[in-house]
Amino acid sequence: MTEAVATAERNRWLTAAGWRSLFRDRPVIPLIVLLALLVVVSELVRPGVVSPGWAGVIMRTAVPLAILAGAQTLAMLTGGIDLSVGAVASMSGFVVATLVGGQGLGVAILVAVVAAALAGLVTGIGVGIFRVHSLIMTLGMSFIVLGLANVWQIQMVQTGSGVPPELRTIGSNLAFEGVVPYSLVVFVPIAALILFALRRTGYGRLLYAVGDNPIAARLSGTRPWQVLIALYVITAVLAAIAGFLYSGLTNTASVTLVDTQVLPSVAAAVIGGTSILGGRGGFGGSIVGALILTVATSLLSSLGQPEAVRQILFGAIIVLVAAAYTRVTSEG
Repeated sequence: MTEAVATAERNRWLTAAGWRSLFRDRPVIPLIVLLALLVVVSELVRPGVVSPGWAGVIMRTAVPLAILAGAQTLAMLTGGIDLSVGAVASMSGFVVATLVGGQGLGVAILVAVVAAALAGLVTGIGVGIFRVHSLIMTLGMSFIVLGLANVWQIQMVQTGSGVPPELRTIGSNLAFEGVVPYSLVVFVPIAALILFALRRTGYGRLLYAVGDNPIAARLSGTRPWQVLIALYVITAVLAAIAGFLYSGLTNTASVTLVDTQVLPSVAAAVIGGTSILGGRGGFGGSIVGALILTVATSLLSSLGQPEAVRQILFGAIIVLVAAAYTRVTSEG
């Protein structure tokens, strides 16, 4: 009897239903296989490029993208999206660069985080209380933040000291002979906290409940507006942290620095198996998704493809993967 069960289990993976079940329930496994294939292709395109140092550079580049993807994952679990993460991240890095010379790094970071949290609070109130669609609310908030950042830039441009050396060290330096990025010191605790919160806390369960069936969640006693307000404050703070790392990685402080990373952050979350309809997904897949996009970008650079090709690729990935996951989920 045991042998028959084992045979049936093996045969299940030879069927289309078995593969659909794998993509639906354990998307991280096929994602890791895809990541490995991209690494192999990168080595075939440029023999010798794959090395411990190359892996360190890939991780260093993927870390801030993974944090932005974490913000998108949390928002998408509720059936929403956060298009303001790029503007909030850019603003945060720029605020630190303009304040660090006069106020010190600690105060500069605190001011930037508070400003980001306030932007998230306004977004959460708009989405949770006034029920503005998250797409519209976060898009509008991104323009508001950009406008305020430009006003701040006009007022403070002459007092700016540039990106602090501490952020440059954390964002761009590699330890252990160029293999381990210092940014992991920031990323690992954040990733562990998000993974723990989604799997082990009541708030994590509320995010899934609100995204899966907001009416049932409300009838069970949940107050979705409170969940959403807290959510967008969290995503804004995550965006601020990512902005610090991006400014350190590029040694640049600009009010539009992270704008180009909004689409990749959405793509990483979608690739990782987070449903754009809400109620399904997780941060683990988003981390692998960020690595996949980073390796794919490196591969395109090796092939001499321009930035436009990368944007087309990311847009196509979002459409195709979202359609595939939607089909797999509905068939499940």
